[in-house]
Amino acid sequence: MLKWPRAILLAMGVVLSTSTFAADMRIGFVDTERILREASPAVRAAKKIEREFDPRKSDLQKISAQGKALQQLLDKGTLAEADRRIKERELIKMNQDFQRMQREFNEDMNTRRNEELSGLQERVNSAIAQIATSEKYDLILQEVAWRSPRIDITDKVLKLLMDK
Repeated sequence: MLKWPRAILLAMGVVLSTSTFAADMRIGFVDTERILREASPAVRAAKKIEREFDPRKSDLQKISAQGKALQQLLDKGTLAEADRRIKERELIKMNQDFQRMQREFNEDMNTRRNEELSGLQERVNSAIAQIATSEKYDLILQEVAWRSPRIDITDKVLKLLMDK
């Protein structure tokens, strides 16, 4: 009869009981990035933010076009020295204003996006909890290094969010 050291037998028991436990566990995965791209509420929120920020985006594009036109005028070299200095100062001021407006635009847009996404995240978590409860999942993960497609329940979550 072969004698096994006690530590190995204990380790084997842990592995066996862990694998038995894991076999009884029901695990699911939700692709959060996909939800944020494809969920109806996320698409609506993105369009809403886009409409909200379109006027400011247009203003930035106009200022950018004016700056380019002014730069082209300066590049031609047809201006008198005094006019050239005035236009250069004007271009510097326009560039500073443009950069400030662009920075504020990006900050405001990110703030709005985060506001909308926080509301969406609550709805996503609620949908996940509803699926977990009704289908008796033990664990649902959102961020993992790798997952098998057979545990992906993202489509179910998208479907639940579509109804809301």
